[in-house]
Amino acid sequence: MVAAGLVALAAYLLSRFKAVLPPLILAIILAYVLAPSVGFLQQRLKIPRWLATLMVYSQMLAVLVLLPALFIPPVVERLQLLAAALEQILASLETYMGGAVVIGGVTIDGAQIIEQAVVTLRNILEPIFGRTLGFAFEVLGSAVMGIFVLVISFYLVKDSAKLRAWLRTLPPANYRADFRRLWHEINAIWGGFFRGQLLLALVVGTGFTLVGSLIGLPFALAMGVLAGLMEFLPSIGHTIWMVVAGLLAIFEGSTWLPIPNWAMLVLVAGLHTLFAQFDLNYLMPRIVGRRIRLHPLVIILGIIAGASVAGALGVFLAAPTIATSRVLGRYVFANLFDEEPFPPPAAGQHEPSASA
Repeated sequence: MVAAGLVALAAYLLSRFKAVLPPLILAIILAYVLAPSVGFLQQRLKIPRWLATLMVYSQMLAVLVLLPALFIPPVVERLQLLAAALEQILASLETYMGGAVVIGGVTIDGAQIIEQAVVTLRNILEPIFGRTLGFAFEVLGSAVMGIFVLVISFYLVKDSAKLRAWLRTLPPANYRADFRRLWHEINAIWGGFFRGQLLLALVVGTGFTLVGSLIGLPFALAMGVLAGLMEFLPSIGHTIWMVVAGLLAIFEGSTWLPIPNWAMLVLVAGLHTLFAQFDLNYLMPRIVGRRIRLHPLVIILGIIAGASVAGALGVFLAAPTIATSRVLGRYVFANLFDEEPFPPPAAGQHEPSASA
């Protein structure tokens, strides 16, 4: 009864204060990403925590001021040109397949198929990107919200040690050892995801931009940025990028290689297949780590559910949220049936470090 009452109270509070949740979650994410840099600076320079936090945030703000002026305008321009080119490609595709085709006495309306495909694609992407852009512009356009995120994250980083010490006193004495184990395991999931995902997106975006320029892929810079962003959509990001790149290759061809468009499509598909295997078997295990360990089908379903609930934020946080729920669910299930909540790790796996 107590547990049910607490769940009901939490649901009520979430519904009442749901407007505060997105910026609060952004503040927590920002604090989580910047905390290791603050800790490193504090230990290296032997300075107080507040001073290290102030230095890191000052550098971050300087980058945020310079980045839009130097890099964002050309990237946005290329993305707009890419969007216009895709609109023309879709129009051309509809023209080519606009006529009805009779196969075995069955009439196939190509225009209707294309229309249904476009509608389906928009229905899939709208909850992911539509609410994302709206939310992003709301946050960027509201100085108060931006200040809120920065201030909350600043204090979360500065007082992180005190917060951890306070959280560890909340569980009853008999459960504090279990709390520490759960804390370290969940911390490993989120830490590996955030820092690894950001690094992975940077590596992939840079690599795709360079390779795209070498083979003459149209809008190489925009496609590199898109590839980096698609790394935040596990399991389906590669498919989305390949569809866009395939349309560019078959309709636009290479910007400088003297090869037919179909050969450009084969080249892009082959390179992308090789990279997808390299990303899945080498980059992701080593950069993001194996802490999440979720089946691709579970990730895809989580992305769809996250998009419908919280837009881009739900998409981005779907995988670590599911992994965290699995850890907590396993612990609750084991205690309900008097089983060992922390079974020994399987061969090739390691216990979460106590210093996580």
